[in-house]
Amino acid sequence: MIQGDVFYLFYETKNSFTMQGDIGVAKSIDKGATWQQLGIALDEEWHLSYPYVFNYLGQVYMMPESSQKGELRLYRVTNFPLEWELDRVIMKKPLIDSFIIDHNGEYWLFGSEHSSFGTTNGRLEIWYSSSPLGPWKPHKKNPIYNTYRSFGARNGGRPFRYNGNLYRIGQDCGETYGRRVRIFKLEVLSRVDYKEVEVPFPFEESSKGRNAWNGARYHHLDVQQLKSGEWVGVMDGDRVPSGDSVHRFLLGCASVAAVSGLILFLGVLLGAVNCIIPLNWCADYSGKRSDTLIAWERANVFSSKLRRVFSRLNRVPSFLRSWIKPNTFAGRSVLTLIFALGVALSCTGVTFIYGGSGAEEPYSWKGQFSQFTLLTMTYDARLWNLKMFVNHYSRCASVKEILVVWNRGIPPKVSDLNSAVPVRIRVEDLNSLNNRFKVDPLIKTRAVLELDDDIMMPCDDVERGFMLWRQHPDRIVGFYPRYVDGSRLEYSGEKYARKNKGYNMILTGAAFMDSQVAFERYWSEQAKPGREVVDKYFNCEDVLMNFLYANASSSKTVEYVRPAWAIDTSKLSSAAISRDTNVHYKIRSECLRKFSDMYGSMSGRRWEFDSRKDRWDV
Repeated sequence: MIQGDVFYLFYETKNSFTMQGDIGVAKSIDKGATWQQLGIALDEEWHLSYPYVFNYLGQVYMMPESSQKGELRLYRVTNFPLEWELDRVIMKKPLIDSFIIDHNGEYWLFGSEHSSFGTTNGRLEIWYSSSPLGPWKPHKKNPIYNTYRSFGARNGGRPFRYNGNLYRIGQDCGETYGRRVRIFKLEVLSRVDYKEVEVPFPFEESSKGRNAWNGARYHHLDVQQLKSGEWVGVMDGDRVPSGDSVHRFLLGCASVAAVSGLILFLGVLLGAVNCIIPLNWCADYSGKRSDTLIAWERANVFSSKLRRVFSRLNRVPSFLRSWIKPNTFAGRSVLTLIFALGVALSCTGVTFIYGGSGAEEPYSWKGQFSQFTLLTMTYDARLWNLKMFVNHYSRCASVKEILVVWNRGIPPKVSDLNSAVPVRIRVEDLNSLNNRFKVDPLIKTRAVLELDDDIMMPCDDVERGFMLWRQHPDRIVGFYPRYVDGSRLEYSGEKYARKNKGYNMILTGAAFMDSQVAFERYWSEQAKPGREVVDKYFNCEDVLMNFLYANASSSKTVEYVRPAWAIDTSKLSSAAISRDTNVHYKIRSECLRKFSDMYGSMSGRRWEFDSRKDRWDV
C-alpha cells in the first residue's frame, strides 16, 4: 500500500514460536530501496497468508487467507498499519489466495477452494457483488478452471491495469508449489462469461540456479503505478522448492537403508553373517511336531508354500558363496564393487540429510545485501581456465558482473563464455600485471574481488569474504595470508605465517578491495616506482598493493578469511608465472626489499589468526 511517498509492505511471516503464518508489515521511504520492519499487523490462532490490502470509501481493509479457519475474513484498520479488527466474515468457505477488484461497475472476488476431493492448484472461482463488503454471488461458470496446476489458475498477486487493460497474475505450480508467475489479460468478465489469455511476462529468470534469490521459485507479484506515472513492483522468491527438506530427508533415509542392505549382503557373502531361518519353519524339517500341527499344515496350502520358500532361502547363502568366491579375481571384483556402491550411497545419504538445499546464499550485513564485480586477468593460453572460472563464479549469489582483463592474444567472444551475469572483456595494449588495478570508470560497484583465473573455491567462501569486506571496506580482505617481518625479507608461503602465528599481507590474487580507493592509490604518482618494479620482474603487483595500503594507514589494513577448500588449477597447465616456485619466491623476495626501501618496512605489523569472533580466520 502506498500513502504519499511511503510504501507499506504487508507480507506473510512465520512465527518462530507457533510456527504458523502471521501478517507482518514494513515501510520504505525511498521507493523500496530499503525497508524498516514495523512489526506484526495481524496474529490469529490459525495460519494467515496472502494479505490483500485495499481502500474503500476512505477506509483501509485487509483480506488475508485464513483457509485453515474455514472462512474468508475481512479486517478493518483501527490504527494504521499495526492495529486491525475483524469487520466481517465475507464467506464461509476456505478460500485461498483471494483478491477483490472493481471492474465495469461491479466488484469481483477471485479465489480458490481446495477442500473438495480432486481439487488442485489448478482451480479458480469467481464471485460478484455491488460492494466489496458483500454479499457475494457465484459466477455462472464456477469453477472457472479446474485444470492442471501449471496453467496459472491459482492467484499470484494483485491484479493491475495497464493501457486500459486488466491483468491477472497466476501461479505456475507445475514443478513445485509456486514455481513461477504467469500473466493473463482479462478479455471478458461478466456475470455469465469469463475469458482471459496469457501474455508474455518480461521477467528474465536468473541463471544462477539456487544461488539466485528466486532460484527455485517465485510465486507472488504486486505491481502498482505511482502518481508520477512510474511503476513499482514487489516480488517474493525462494531458493528451495516446496517440501524440499522432507524430500531430501526421505532420499537420505532410503540411501541409508540401501547401505544397511548392502552391509548385510556383504556379510552373507563373506560368511560373517548367517541368515538362517529356523529349521522348524522349513519344509524339509524332520524334527518332532505334533500331529495336530502336521494335519493343519497339510490342510493349509499357504503354510506349505511358505515353508518351501523358507527352505529355499536357507540355501541362498551357500549358493551365493559358491558363486562369488572372495579368493578369486571375479569374487574380489564383486566385493569391491559392492563396497564402492556402499560408500557412494553413504555419501549420498549424508548429503541429502545434512548437506542442505544446495544453495550457497549471500550473507547480509546490517540487514542489507549488496553485490560486487569479479575481476580476473588472463590471456589466450589460459582460455580453458577462463571458461571454467566464469561458469563457476558467475553463479555466486552476489556477483553482479565479471570483468576480464585480457593481456595478450586474441580475446574470446563473450558468447563463448557460459555466464549467469554480464561479462565485459577489457583488452589491454600492453601485457602488464599493473593492468589488474587500472582505474576503470565502467566498474559499477565499489567492491571488487580480484581473483586469479586459476583459483577455484566454493561460492560460500566468496560470500563470507564479501560480508567481511563490507564490515571493513578500508582493508584488503582475502584468502591467502603471508607474513613479512623486518629480520626476514624472504618471501615465504602460508606455512611461515602459521608458524609465526600471524600475518600482515594478503595476496590480491584472491581478495576484496575498494575499487576506487585501491586503484587510485595504485596509479598514484607515489606508486610509479613500484609499478616499474612490477613491469621489470613481471611479478609482485599484489605485494606492491599491500605496501601501498600499509603506507597509507597506521591501523590494520588486511583481513584473512580461510576458505573451506581451494584448488589451484595452474598446476594442471604450463601457463603460469609461478609454476617454478623457487624462482617465483626469489623474485618476490627481491620485490619485498625494493618496496621496503620505497615505502617503509612492515616491521611491527602482525595480526593473529583466530582474532575475530566469526572463527573464519582460524
